[in-house]
Amino acid sequence: MTEPQADNPAELREQAKALRLHGLLDHWAQVMGQPEQARWVAQLLAWEAAERARRSLHRRLQAARIGRFKPLADYDWNWPRSIDRAAVEELMTLQFVHDASNVVLVGPNGVGKTMCACNLGYQAVLAGHTALFITAGSLLGELAALDSDSALRGKLRQYAAPDLLIIDEVGYLSYSNRHADLLFELVSRRYQRKSTVVTTNRAFAEWGEVFPNAACVVSLIDRLMHRAEVVRIDGDSYRAKESEEREAARKAARAAQTPAPRARKVAR
Repeated sequence: MTEPQADNPAELREQAKALRLHGLLDHWAQVMGQPEQARWVAQLLAWEAAERARRSLHRRLQAARIGRFKPLADYDWNWPRSIDRAAVEELMTLQFVHDASNVVLVGPNGVGKTMCACNLGYQAVLAGHTALFITAGSLLGELAALDSDSALRGKLRQYAAPDLLIIDEVGYLSYSNRHADLLFELVSRRYQRKSTVVTTNRAFAEWGEVFPNAACVVSLIDRLMHRAEVVRIDGDSYRAKESEEREAARKAARAAQTPAPRARKVAR
């Protein structure tokens, strides 16, 4: 919402309507009687709009459940053996969210798939969208545990609602046919309506091992892949690299604190 101008009463009134300040609107003629009052109202509306924007952002960040993550600016692009940096940075413009298309981040453990996904979710929330981050295990476990059709429909509606749904760690566990059917139903509800980001350590050709004997796997992949941006990351675990660096730093710090051994006197 743009900041209202004190010298434009019509704009001030529209801002008050947008903020639904009905008490102020009911006394508009009295409030706007003097130029000094118009300036005060403009400042009041600016404060109210800023506070509501702050609270809205806080609510959406809480609802997104993204948690702590490494900012993309701190990512070491030289560590992976291969990554399409231009593709990742283009995704951060969120054009795919406007297009209701999907993103699939593929690669082994620890190469930055979840980090990229969290950054996408965070940028989406900052841009005014709703987002939700959840692991595949939590998502499918919750859906499969529901024992009534009405509860399941309600939960599917909940997961189908966010502008951006991030499903992390598809492929780390194996799932039953029911789990596959539930994921297919959710992806179908979001198909060409809302954007879904999936991180996986398995190529699509291996998803039959993730959902063994599930008849819907081909259709599930087809819906995910249609109009999707697939980013493949290859390399060694960045977490293992950071762990080794921390251990080396600790050893160096301990060595620096250890006093040097005293020279022994030689008896004559």
